[in-house]
Amino acid sequence: MTPQDYVQQKAAASGSSFYYAFLFLPAPKRAAITAFYAFCREVDDVVDDTSDAGVAATKLAWWQAEVAKSFAGQPSHPVMQALMPLAPVYGIEQRQLQAVIEGCQMDLNQTRYLDYPGLQRYCHLVAGVVGEVAAQIFGQTHTQTTAYAHTLGQALQLTNILRDVGEDAMRGRIYLPVSELQRFGVTAQEILNRSYSERFEALMTFQAQRAHALYDQALALLPAADRRAQKPGLMMASIYRALLREMEQEQFKVLHQRISLTPLRKLWLAWKVQALGQL
Repeated sequence: MTPQDYVQQKAAASGSSFYYAFLFLPAPKRAAITAFYAFCREVDDVVDDTSDAGVAATKLAWWQAEVAKSFAGQPSHPVMQALMPLAPVYGIEQRQLQAVIEGCQMDLNQTRYLDYPGLQRYCHLVAGVVGEVAAQIFGQTHTQTTAYAHTLGQALQLTNILRDVGEDAMRGRIYLPVSELQRFGVTAQEILNRSYSERFEALMTFQAQRAHALYDQALALLPAADRRAQKPGLMMASIYRALLREMEQEQFKVLHQRISLTPLRKLWLAWKVQALGQL
């Protein structure tokens, strides 16, 4: 299996909404974003699939060393072998990949966030930086597009967090800020026990409103000159915002199930952005 085959399989197997946005890219950009996304999946899977925190920490340390070696011209993992020839073409820097790993390390050391600024730091590493790299690959002419990409990344990550509250609770993790749980009178134990209440729904409604505001802010930041190039990100905004609205309609019944969109609906939303420019 070639490195290119490996990253393609890794990206496709994830079943992520990101895959639908990649489909409409020209081949060179699709190759770059697929390799980068496969890297993100590899390091994220270390945390999700490794039950022993010590083993996971060792694996992430290996990835830190692998990224450093790769940028020194010696990639050994197929993901890095696929990514490195494309990194200079799209301005992908070592610091960006190391930031994503740092965000994954936070998952090993931290299962609670005291307040929203603390959660924002995590979202910056695992999603804001990812958005920055993606925007570079898609093509940008304005520095303000980087601010758009960071903000959109945070909106997407918050949507992920809301969707995965139940799954994360099963791993002992709660990403919703402690200060906001207290504000709405929701205890950590209620979430860990997957208990619904009007208080929980009010808390989640507040989080969803924050995510919607971030989507609006991101779209307002995107310069018109870069809108066409950034269509894959806009596809993600359309798909994830539809998911957010789905959760709202389901009254945030996310503690016992994973609310999702069908593949056909994701493809339809992506096509609407591509062909009609409709979000």
